[in-house]
This record gives sequence, structure tokens and C-alpha cells, in this order.
Amino acid sequence: MKNSIMTLFSVSILLSTIAAFSHAAEVATLRDNTSIDTQKQPKAMPNVENTDIKHQRNYPMQPPIIPHKVRNYQIDLKVNKCMSCHSRKRTDESQAPMVSVTHYMDRDGNFLAEVSPRRYFCSQCHVPQLDTEPLVENTFVDMDTLMKEKAQKAKAEKE
Repeated sequence: MKNSIMTLFSVSILLSTIAAFSHAAEVATLRDNTSIDTQKQPKAMPNVENTDIKHQRNYPMQPPIIPHKVRNYQIDLKVNKCMSCHSRKRTDESQAPMVSVTHYMDRDGNFLAEVSPRRYFCSQCHVPQLDTEPLVENTFVDMDTLMKEKAQKAKAEKE
């Protein structure tokens, strides 16, 4: 009895594997229908935008995107290159936006003199913008835009 159950189980696994491989052509892969024994030429890496133009966010609470190159920026326990422009003390000179005041708060909401250790490694949340087309359509509208549209609609109704 036990052997017949194991045989039945093995046959069902074999049949499901065969069925899966017969439908493999329908499954999208990262190889784009390139056979497994062929090495595909990788696509070129997109360039990082270096325009210093602030981009609109793609979803609520998205950390701002870095609008410039950051290759070879040193960010470790001793040095944070980002803060050479974005710290409170340097924004007048650099004309870069200051990091959010939330970066100067500890987990209990107390304000600190320096950037909080939990917010020190910028590239954990912030990434450079690449010069590419979006992979999917995004219909997100930020709160500021919604509020402006509402104010304009209210103004138009009054007139």
C-alpha cells in the first residue's frame, strides 16, 4: 500500500513537471526567450541624470530622488559626502536643499544637533534618477497638485 502511494505521488510529480515545461514558452523570463546555452549581450546601463532638477514623486512618502551623480561619494561612519552640501550649515553656500528636519530627530521625536544615526546613510532611501523611460504608467498625483486643483476649482465656482 505504501509503495503504491509513493508511486502514485511520483507519477503525479512527473506529470506536473512535464505540464509545467510544456507551458514554459508562455512564461515571461528575464532571458527574453534566449536559450539557456546562449549568453545574451546585456543592455547598456542607463546614464544617471545630472541636471539638479527636482523630480516629482511617484508615490506618497517617496524619499526625494537624487538629481545628480553620486558615484564615488564616501558615506561611512566617519564621512558623509552628502552632508557637505545638504547639512544645515552648508545650504547657504551650496544652494542645495537642506535635508528634512526629520533627519535630525531621534526615534523618540527629540531634535538632535547632528543628523540622526538612523538617517545618516542617505543611499538607503535616496537613489539617483536614471535617464530612462518609465517601465509602467504612473497616475499618482501628489497632495500639493490636488490642493492647487481644488483651490482653482473653488475659485472658478465663485466667479
